[in-house]
Amino acid sequence: MHVDLLAGRVYNPATMPTPVPTILVFDSGLGGLTVFAEVLKARPDARYVYAADDAGFPYGRWGEEELAARVVHVMERLIAVHRPDLVVVACNTASTLVLPHLRARFSIPFVGTVPAIKPAAQASRSGRVTVLGTPGTVARDYTRDLIETYAAGCDVTLVGSRLLAGFAEAELSGTPVSDAEILAELSPCFVDDGNGRTDVVALACTHYPLLLPRFKALAPWPVTWIDPAPAIARRVVQLIGTPVPGHEAGDDEAVVVFTEGRDLNPSLRAALRDKGLPIAVVEPLPLTRA
Repeated sequence: MHVDLLAGRVYNPATMPTPVPTILVFDSGLGGLTVFAEVLKARPDARYVYAADDAGFPYGRWGEEELAARVVHVMERLIAVHRPDLVVVACNTASTLVLPHLRARFSIPFVGTVPAIKPAAQASRSGRVTVLGTPGTVARDYTRDLIETYAAGCDVTLVGSRLLAGFAEAELSGTPVSDAEILAELSPCFVDDGNGRTDVVALACTHYPLLLPRFKALAPWPVTWIDPAPAIARRVVQLIGTPVPGHEAGDDEAVVVFTEGRDLNPSLRAALRDKGLPIAVVEPLPLTRA
């Protein structure tokens, strides 16, 4: 049993009715809300658990072995407590590394989030594409393999930002950073060598669509921004089916779980409620690494 820290409501996953699937959406922080929003549109009837491993945020600073161990450890607790029918790993950094470990450890289906390089290459007219992600995502062999497979005919720029995920968290919490700080991270995405310029930017971190209105306003020229969330929602429906007729999710069927909850203030709580997550609880999972 948990108590919503700010609303004083009791949440007990063991007593939640389950006429529809329970979908767990997992991220290191709040970036996965962009994926949650699309999945919610596709299955508005489902019961949702959004889990933010804020104790481990940001994942981009973790080594590969320790990150894999951390995600498996957190997932063991979440699956035992909330018993989801499907898990969406709404994090590029974790998906490009940890999905094989999760699928080997658990029998339920996992839907990952990987850089949308194929649709980005298909959308480009200039042949100049940027992949904007975390340093870990853009450095991984997985990402480079996707480029070789789907974007071999394009000039692909990889941009790894250490700060944008934190900027997105601040935006959602009501403490946005300046335009200048965002532009400093965004500028390397835009390449113009005289023969053509970037016309597509693939957002390879689920946090980044939270900043998309500011990206569009600050961009030196218009580009197509590729968000993988709609494709992830379609995959979820493929795996668990369409909505159950006659069922509408209630207020007790959507909860956000933090592993630390250090920034769970009234402003953030209100933002989460507006996004369809009326209950916020903490499932303490402190770091075990040195």
